[in-house]
Amino acid sequence: MSDSSSGTPSPVPVFGEVFLRLKPHMAALDALLRVQIGEFEPEIREMADYCIDTSGKRIRPALIFLSGCKGDLAPTPELVKAAAVVELVHLATLVHDDMMDEAAVRRNRMTAAKAYGPVAAVLLGDALFAHALHLASQFPTTEVCHAVSMSTRRVCAGEIVQTLRRGTTEVSFEDYYRVIDLKTAELFRVSCQLGASLAGFDKGLVEASAAFGRHLGIAYQIYDDLADFFGDEKRIGKTLGTDLASGKLTLPLFRLLDCLPAADREELLAEIRGQREPRLPLRLAQMREHGIFDFVAAAIEAELDKARSPLAPWNDRPSTRLLLELCRVLTLQVAALRPTA
Repeated sequence: MSDSSSGTPSPVPVFGEVFLRLKPHMAALDALLRVQIGEFEPEIREMADYCIDTSGKRIRPALIFLSGCKGDLAPTPELVKAAAVVELVHLATLVHDDMMDEAAVRRNRMTAAKAYGPVAAVLLGDALFAHALHLASQFPTTEVCHAVSMSTRRVCAGEIVQTLRRGTTEVSFEDYYRVIDLKTAELFRVSCQLGASLAGFDKGLVEASAAFGRHLGIAYQIYDDLADFFGDEKRIGKTLGTDLASGKLTLPLFRLLDCLPAADREELLAEIRGQREPRLPLRLAQMREHGIFDFVAAAIEAELDKARSPLAPWNDRPSTRLLLELCRVLTLQVAALRPTA
């Protein structure tokens, strides 16, 4: 992937580097989250603190800040509080998701489920959800609480549907996109909606920002599913290969099933159903052989095109320019996963 007409490959930035301009915002967010830890009951403060760490990419809070940007990058209290609400919801989903995936590593350390056990992890995730809504209720209007509570329900619905379909191969492309629209894209969407709305932008831009967030979220989840097979565990910072191991049909597996001859296809289906041990090295080799990476990368780019389109009438706005830069960054992130041999 090249970023200039010379064809010289440009450095591949991670999201954190793009968000360096948001350092004051993230510092204010971290300070507010530290305060929130003290709001939890003493018996679980250490557990809450374990989850509310500062090592994540903080993409959803960044979307709030970027979509609410008016040119002056100074953080406003309203955007910081909304960012804390959305981040708490996201952290709760990670706690639950890691437990259901039986993942051992998140952000280069033990998941909450591994550190405290699955039963405590479920309740810890619930506590994070509840506190997010408590914080949302502190806004002077019900807008934030209404938007976040609806989004939280949709995220949970997506997780439920995905859980019920694990280990089954009766899942369509439409089912796959529906689940990622709910479980991932929804928080991206509401983050952009809240940022633009709290900044006082007109209704058209608020709706366009929300649509951008939705399609960026879908693209990001497909990227995450691609990274589960083509990523490097140390660089990605979490357990890889969990989708196949947990019987979760994602776009790379959908495409591989379409490409395999009948006998090999039946063997892979048996692995997804949990009827035989997953053979990740074999599946990776087959994905390289059948060009799965290029197919999934094209699907990501198609979603990014859908993300850019609604913002076209507002291309002169600072918030739009910043949001559109994220599309370029994700394209570079995908390129960084490309197999070298």
